[in-house]
Amino acid sequence: MKIDRLIGILSILLQEEKITAPELAKKFEVSRRTINRDIEDLCKAGIPILTSQGAGGGISIMDLSLIHISEPTRPY
Repeated sequence: MKIDRLIGILSILLQEEKITAPELAKKFEVSRRTINRDIEDLCKAGIPILTSQGAGGGISIMDLSLIHISEPTRPY
């Protein structure tokens, strides 16, 4: 079920520094394309996910210390 997979992916990303799409696909017994769609859905839901390609690449959750949260600007 998709929601179970999304929660599972999120759980893995919170526990591991980085993981590749093929590793997630193997773990959840789905295609790499399905994992890519799931990652896209998590991003649309506001989860700060980073992806990088090439050697040493993978999928990870953005370091929350890098996110600057400020009050919205108020018009004067």
